[in-house]
Amino acid sequence: MEAKITYAFINLEGASQFGEAIRRFRKLRGLTQQQLADLAGCCIMYVSQLERGKETAELGRALKILDALDDDISFTDRKGKG
Repeated sequence: MEAKITYAFINLEGASQFGEAIRRFRKLRGLTQQQLADLAGCCIMYVSQLERGKETAELGRALKILDALDDDISFTDRKGKG
């Protein structure tokens, strides 16, 4: 049975947690790091660094990773406004 994710809300407080979220979504979709890199048009080293929370990861590439996983990122006001 294939896992389906409808909503996933994760509070990210740093690059490490962002990387953990990417790893979780990748594994839920049954992808290897190489398969994800191929889908996102980047190298496996970048995916590995992103998943390990390396803070030098470029935002544009990270967004391509999310797109390859068919996920979005959204932001909320930390103070609960708006």
